[in-house]
Amino acid sequence: MKKYRVNVNGTQYDITLEVLEGEAAVAPKAAPAPKAAPAGGQSVNAPMPGTILTVNVKPGQAVKKGDVLVMLEAMKMENEIMAPVDGTVSAVNVTKGQSVQSGDVLVTLA
Repeated sequence: MKKYRVNVNGTQYDITLEVLEGEAAVAPKAAPAPKAAPAGGQSVNAPMPGTILTVNVKPGQAVKKGDVLVMLEAMKMENEIMAPVDGTVSAVNVTKGQSVQSGDVLVTLA
């Protein structure tokens, strides 16, 4: 058994995983490199593949750190994608119902 501590949206959980003998070890796949934001902008990327449920911002809108920019559905769970910093939305690269992959740029902040 191996013990791990994971952090999910700011809440810490202690978990224990059983190591199965004789099972082939599977190396985790590396996450794709985040796509670059335009010069002077900060991109907000999709943390996982999913479908856009709502887009709560539009270009030119001022946002504060922690504001919900986009709601992303992944694995039947709704995930709030929040602004990492205060800023102004310079581009919205997704629309409601659009499928996205890990690392796709959702919103660009200036």
